[in-house]
Formats: sequence, structure tokens, C-alpha cells
Amino acid sequence: MPEADARHALGALLVRVAKADGAYLFQEIEEIDHLLADIYALNAVEAAKMRAECEKLEGAMPDTHELADVLTTAISTGERDMFVRALWKVADADGQRHEREQQVVAIATQTFGMAPEAAAALRD
Repeated sequence: MPEADARHALGALLVRVAKADGAYLFQEIEEIDHLLADIYALNAVEAAKMRAECEKLEGAMPDTHELADVLTTAISTGERDMFVRALWKVADADGQRHEREQQVVAIATQTFGMAPEAAAALRD
């Protein structure tokens, strides 16, 4: 089990958003790998390995607030906005907006202390 640090908590939230609609699709996995590679300067293999670790963490931490709280205490406002954009990218990766995915993003952004309007603006 990976440590529940900010890097893995973000990855676990990305996985949680992707799985929220009951389908964990290739497009979502690919987007998560791409985001992890970009955010943390990883190569493709390192990003896939990190995502696999994050999948384990996501399964072990059922509370979305708890995952988001790990990030809240470890990130700056600028990073928070970047992470919220990343959550929206995964939510939109399959070309559809599912209510359950939006709910996970809403829980995370609420935990970050972000107003719903601000989170919606980062989506668009």
C-alpha cells in the first residue's frame, strides 16, 4: 500500500472520479496516466506504476473527504486549481458528464474550501 501522501491522494482522487460512474474506461486510465506524468514529471512507465499504486490507495480509502483532506493540507492555492482542473479532465475523458463523477469532484472541491462556482469555472 502506498503512503497516503499528496501525490498519491491526488492520483487516488483521479481514479475515484473515473470509477464513480461504474465504468473505468481506457480513456480515463490514459488521461490519469497523462496527468500524473505531466504534474509530477514522470515517464509513461512511472506514471502507469504510480496510477496502479493510486488504485490500491483509492480502494483502501473509502472516504472521499479523507482523500481530499490529505491534499488540502499539502498544496497551495495554485496547485489546488491545477488539481481541480485535472479532476474535471478525468470526469470528461469519456466524452460524457456523469452525475456521480461530478459528485466526487464536488466533494473534493468542497473539502479544498472552494466555492462550487469557482470549481465549475475551472471545468469550463
